[in-house]
Amino acid sequence: MEWSPVLGGVVGSTAYGLAGPESDVDRLVFAAAPTVAFHGFSMPVGRRASRVSTSPDVTVHEVGKALHLVLQANPTVSELLWLDEYEHQTELGRELVAIRGQLIGAHAARDAYLGYAVSQFKRLKLRGESFSSATAGRTGKHARHLMRLCTQIRDLWWSGTLSVRVDNPERFHAFGRVMEDDPEQGVAMAESMLSMTSMALDSRTPALPMEPNVALAEDWLIRVRAHYFREAA
Repeated sequence: MEWSPVLGGVVGSTAYGLAGPESDVDRLVFAAAPTVAFHGFSMPVGRRASRVSTSPDVTVHEVGKALHLVLQANPTVSELLWLDEYEHQTELGRELVAIRGQLIGAHAARDAYLGYAVSQFKRLKLRGESFSSATAGRTGKHARHLMRLCTQIRDLWWSGTLSVRVDNPERFHAFGRVMEDDPEQGVAMAESMLSMTSMALDSRTPALPMEPNVALAEDWLIRVRAHYFREAA
C-alpha cells in the first residue's frame, strides 16, 4: 500500500550547512500509511514502519514510528520538525510543526543529544588510539557531529527551539581538522566540550517542558489516522 507524505525535507550535513563536495544529500520524510493497513497481517510497525533507499538517499518513517522517535527526542528524526523549508508539507504536517515545542521533553532531549555526542566521542577516542589516513575523513565527520550535537542541545535547552543550521560552519570544520591532524589534542578538546555542555545545561532551567506532551501527540496521530481512513473510504 502506498504511503502519503505528510512532512519531508533535506536533513543531515546539507541542512546543517556542513556539507562538502562529496557529501550526500539526505532526505527524511514522515508519511502516513493507509489506516486500513493497520488491520491486516502486515501492519506498518517496527521494521516495517521505515523505508530506506539510496540514490537518492531517502529515509521514510511511518508517522506513528516517527512520532514515537520524536517523543524520545531522537536527534536525527526530530530535526525534521525544525527545518527552514520543506519539500513536502500537508496541513497535518504544518500542524505537527506548530506543536513541535511541546513534543520534546528536557529529560529525553538531554539523554538523547548527549548520548549521541558521547557515542561520537567514543568513536573519536578509538580512532585516536589507532589513527590511520584511511579513517581521517570519518574522524573529521564524527568530530563535527559531536560539536553540532553539543551546540544544538545547549540551544534547545536554553531557548526551547532547535537551530538545525549551524552558525559559523568553519568553526566545526576547524575542529574536524584538529581531530584529523592531532587526534590526541582533538580527543582532549572533545572531552572538554562534553563536560562544558553538561555544566551549561546544569546552569539553567530548561526552556523545554520537562516531559513531552504525549496526549497532544496522540491527538494529532488519531487525526492523521482518521484522515487517511476517510481518504481510503
